Amino acid sequence: MDKMLSVSNLGKAFKDKQVISNISFEVHKGEIMAILGPNGAGKSTTIRNIMGIMYPDEGSIHFQSTNGKEIPRHRIGYLPEERGLYKNVKVMDILLYLADLKDYPLDKARTRALEYLKKFDLEGKDKVSVEELSKGMGQKVQFIASIIHEPELLILDEPFSGLDPVSQELFKDEIRNLAKNGTAILLSSHQMNLVEEMADRLFMIHRGKKVIYGTMDDVKLEYANFKCTIHGNNDPKQLELLPDVQRIEVNEGSTILYLDKDVNPNRWLKQLPEDLQILELKINRVSLHEIFIDIASDKNLLQEKKAGEVYA
Repeated sequence: MDKMLSVSNLGKAFKDKQVISNISFEVHKGEIMAILGPNGAGKSTTIRNIMGIMYPDEGSIHFQSTNGKEIPRHRIGYLPEERGLYKNVKVMDILLYLADLKDYPLDKARTRALEYLKKFDLEGKDKVSVEELSKGMGQKVQFIASIIHEPELLILDEPFSGLDPVSQELFKDEIRNLAKNGTAILLSSHQMNLVEEMADRLFMIHRGKKVIYGTMDDVKLEYANFKCTIHGNNDPKQLELLPDVQRIEVNEGSTILYLDKDVNPNRWLKQLPEDLQILELKINRVSLHEIFIDIASDKNLLQEKKAGEVYA
């Protein structure tokens, strides 16, 4: 795959606090790359360095064959977490203004704006001022502003925040469509279910350092062991005797058994006691949400790990 963005050994400190250290990853043409981490992990600092809002103390950022201040940022689209459109300006005027800042032809920008407004159920809103829009509508307009100039690299910081389920589906479809047509996408989000559904690869930061980097499938195989959820009133002591069980969580009316790595689910299920009450049973891999919580909270319960990072 063509490498669109390369971040190498990035480091940034504010006064005596090291915010990110030795951050390295790549984003390829036509892929959705997720950058994850708890609040304060260094995601926004990394993104702001890429966008040239600030510059790193260490390391380098390459966009295709350019780096540093020479990066042509008119070829990059950016949806910031902090939304910010001029409230008293009409929708079409703000979209054309932002397209012009990116050196994009205004006739093409107007055509694309009308197409996207229709696609996002905002047809007829082009002459409405931004302050008259609902929060969700405003977010759609800002998303359109980030892609109106046909960027080669699109950086999305919490794009789904505050959206209703229907609007989330619209955004998901459009993000996938952009990637399918060759746009490299760097996606930051706390909604792990959406990231797990969409991302080709992921990079997770914790306390400014890399902890996970790889394809979604590789991360699942490396980190996400199987778990078995049994709904029914059962004595956990009866289940403690089962082989290949790392730990057991008991909730009201259900029991979750976290299984050892490389366990064979088909063989393991045959060992369940015959007198077990099973109203419902589900066996699947630990979710990205659970991996995120485990790392962010320093529980380290999902898998025995060596000191340092998990690399998939």
